[in-house]
Amino acid sequence: MELYQEILAHILQNTTVCISFPELKCDISALVEQECYQALQKIQAILRDDRLDDAECFQKIEEIVCVIENLGGGCGTRHDFG
Repeated sequence: MELYQEILAHILQNTTVCISFPELKCDISALVEQECYQALQKIQAILRDDRLDDAECFQKIEEIVCVIENLGGGCGTRHDFG
């Protein structure tokens, strides 16, 4: 199934797709902005946590990466621990 998905993704990569939600009654930009703002608040809270010492900074970075990933954003191969 993985090969099937890879082939499909490759085909769709250069294909124009139009997605419509005719019953959606809200501003998509506002939804995305709200999600981003909430993510920034979480990141700020993580960075402001003075209870952790420098040795625990890795954990802070890990939490930030998780916030981004939970939004659907990737963090590249540096966070792909396999």
